Amino acid sequence: YGTFECRTVDTLLAFGSNGRVYSVAVSLLPGARGDGQPVTTLIELESGTQLLHYFAGPANATLLLSNSGGYGFLAAVENMVSRQKGGKAFITLGEGETVCVPSHAAGGTGSKPVVPATHVACASTGGRILTFEITELKTMANGGRGLMLIDLEDKDTLAGAAAYSRSVRIDGMGRGGKLRDETLEIRSLNNARSARGRKGKLADLGFKPASVVRVA
Repeated sequence: YGTFECRTVDTLLAFGSNGRVYSVAVSLLPGARGDGQPVTTLIELESGTQLLHYFAGPANATLLLSNSGGYGFLAAVENMVSRQKGGKAFITLGEGETVCVPSHAAGGTGSKPVVPATHVACASTGGRILTFEITELKTMANGGRGLMLIDLEDKDTLAGAAAYSRSVRIDGMGRGGKLRDETLEIRSLNNARSARGRKGKLADLGFKPASVVRVA
């Protein structure tokens, strides 16, 4: 699901399909040799819940969290940490909504420090793209639903939202089930810039977006 450069004092976050965030101290994870250990043995996952996404990093790292209904907010890792193995209810989801891939917005350690993001890029499964300044978002220490990121058409959903300073990558699926991706740089992203909560612009990607990932 991903690799994260982190330290033993950092925390691994696992995001459940129920909007709960489960936390495990990185120091409790097995060493590099061997097959590791299932995360589900370190937490208490509710029946019927699946782990969708992961992130590992320091307490001061800030993540952009979003859901398929088009809402999102910023939160620090330290706000999502819980001493309970049953995790912490953090992302409010409407009926049928799912949690999108979290995006690293600021803070962190390692050989490549994360440059604080200046903007947010949203992509809908219908191919609409909207970018706006990250200052338009709220930081919510207690979690919740957040603010509307993009105004979605009927039956359209948010494929993902990524914080960025220079570029993002949109992953998706093209004809015949072939995996596709396209990296958008500043010029393309600026063409889709508007205020948060607008409909955005229809992009000629040639495939259906499934997620948005920060590149730089």
